[in-house]
Amino acid sequence: MERINYTVLTEFILTGVPHPPRLRTFLFVFFLLIYILTQLGNALILITVCADTQLHARPMYIFLGALSVIDMGISTIIVPRLMMNFTPGIKPIPFGGCVAQLYFYHFLGSSQCFLYTTMAYDRYLAICQPLRYPVLMSAKLSILLVAGAWVAGSIHGAIQAILTFRLPYCGPNQVDYFFCDIPAVLKLACADTTVNELVTFVDIGVVVASCFSLILLSYIYIIRAILRIRTADGRRRAFSTCGAHVTIVTVYYVPCAFIYLRPDSHSILDGAAALFPTAITPFLNPLIYTLRNQEVKLALRRMVGSQSTKSEV
Repeated sequence: MERINYTVLTEFILTGVPHPPRLRTFLFVFFLLIYILTQLGNALILITVCADTQLHARPMYIFLGALSVIDMGISTIIVPRLMMNFTPGIKPIPFGGCVAQLYFYHFLGSSQCFLYTTMAYDRYLAICQPLRYPVLMSAKLSILLVAGAWVAGSIHGAIQAILTFRLPYCGPNQVDYFFCDIPAVLKLACADTTVNELVTFVDIGVVVASCFSLILLSYIYIIRAILRIRTADGRRRAFSTCGAHVTIVTVYYVPCAFIYLRPDSHSILDGAAALFPTAITPFLNPLIYTLRNQEVKLALRRMVGSQSTKSEV
């Protein structure tokens, strides 16, 4: 039996996002600003939720704080590496770094998916069963749900990383993408990837489809409950509590479905779509939740006011 000798790869080269060379500096500065504002915005929400006594014990804001941590993590593992592609020279990523990036992206991304579903359930209880809400959704239960989302996300990320990197990689080492993700990395495997592609499609498809279906079901009941509210002001306030969540879910799920539920696609649009869950959505989350949420804005004013009072004293 003939033995095949593989040269094991020790690094990958990420090609990045296709762009005209003259825009290299502009794109570097643009994503640098996106990254800085993402970290500052999410850190501000996290500090506000933790510091304000009226927010940190309420389930909705516990979920919002956890979402900020996830957004900061996703942005950190993707955007700085993306920015390096807009600087001169080839900057390879070590094999272990590629494994870590793929794992943490799918760990945090799936945790975010589960968290969005939990947030939809929280809104369902708050609007459809307001009298029983304090009993059904306590601060302790919300913390357990967040922990469950993180555990499930870590298992999902580990499965995807193990399945992807159990295959031999012997060259070429150029990943036609701006980060180490499953479809792009599998193209470089020196083995049949049919099983991997099928498992990825089924696994991610089940997670995305089940979470999205539960969110959709929650909002069907929410809309029915809102339409039964007699006053226009009551309906407006009920819709406003869900508007931010619906917006973010749409921005998150549509690109993910476009990327992962078309396993045979090699469209250049995949890279553009992937910028939404990796760079744009983490940047938009704090803006949407602070601009549309009166309680967060009031908490920010209270925090700023207390700091001003302390400085005067």
